[in-house]
Amino acid sequence: MHHHHHHDTASERIGWAFFLNLCFTVIEFIGGILTNSTAILADAVHDLGDSISIGMAWLLDKFSKKDATNTFTYGYRRLSLVGAFINAVILTAGSIWILFEAIPRLWNPVMPMAEGMALLAVFGVIVNGYAAFKLSKGQSLNERVLNWHLLEDVLGWVAVLIVSVVLLFVDWPILDPLLSIAFTLFILVNVIRHLGATIKLFVQASPDPEVYQQIHKKLVVLDLVDNAHHLHFWSLDGERHVLTAHIVVSKELTSTERAVLKEKISEQLAEFELAHTTIELEYPDEACRDH
Repeated sequence: MHHHHHHDTASERIGWAFFLNLCFTVIEFIGGILTNSTAILADAVHDLGDSISIGMAWLLDKFSKKDATNTFTYGYRRLSLVGAFINAVILTAGSIWILFEAIPRLWNPVMPMAEGMALLAVFGVIVNGYAAFKLSKGQSLNERVLNWHLLEDVLGWVAVLIVSVVLLFVDWPILDPLLSIAFTLFILVNVIRHLGATIKLFVQASPDPEVYQQIHKKLVVLDLVDNAHHLHFWSLDGERHVLTAHIVVSKELTSTERAVLKEKISEQLAEFELAHTTIELEYPDEACRDH
């Protein structure tokens, strides 16, 4: 593990963001109930989802340093898919609960406590802003994704702040359920998108059909290669991809030719930065073992 030091700081940063977010989510649920604001409850659900995904990311950051075992032969990377799936389920359930709370209020809106809302919103902007600032120093994909989450939260709180300020001056209680429904739909659209991507990885679909084609082309154009079949291209976690392939050679190869061909295959595949590759060479008249 060559940048060990960097990873520890990534882990610390993610840990920080997790504890900040979690404590804040608890405050928010209480605040949402006390101020009678569905918009704040909707944001609390959003934040709960973020806390879970940050927590998962943090655990996985720790786990992913562990080596592969006899049980988890690829290591622990795929656990992130499980995390994403659990998160999606929780967010969906939370969103449905918010819609049940907010939609009836469109018909008889209840005036929330605007002062309390404004106070919580200012607090929300500060806490999430600080967490986003902490993570913006990070380079890892995990941190970048989480940083987007936190920036979304900051924007959500800015929206709550604007609504609460308006409510201080005018009596439009309907703004609160409207805002919460808007938040919730935004969360659901994102969840459905992520869930689609996660399920695709679970069923080992190719992460990118175009890249699959490119890999196939790169292998088939090599000298001494007749054909490539049983080409499987899938992803451990959306970032680390795996490739297995049978390559049919055009004649019996000498040991030198074999070595040269293997070297060429490595060169052709280098640009795809694959995490695991398994290549089997087959002779022209050999029966394929997997047929």
